[in-house]
Amino acid sequence: MKMYLISDNVDTYTGMRLAGVNGVVIHSKEHLKEELEKAFKDKEVGIVLLTEKFGREFPDIIDDVKLNRRLPLIVEIPDRHGTGRKPDFITNYVKEAIGLKL
Repeated sequence: MKMYLISDNVDTYTGMRLAGVNGVVIHSKEHLKEELEKAFKDKEVGIVLLTEKFGREFPDIIDDVKLNRRLPLIVEIPDRHGTGRKPDFITNYVKEAIGLKL
């Protein structure tokens, strides 16, 4: 299985290309839909990497894919601007999941 990157910036794309991951740089909702469909048609793609910006800007598309498709797995990654999550994201996640405060 391969990974495929859909990024909103060239820096993330360049870094992933150096790691051997193919992908594309896009900036619009229409292009995001097109590239996701392209990834769905390629049966070798098992993981689609998306920069977090797409998750924030187009949650309807990303949530629909995550809920209605088994493969490929959609993984949101931080870009060069860092993560959009709060610094205590992991501890809050554990607290909510099992009720244990770390």
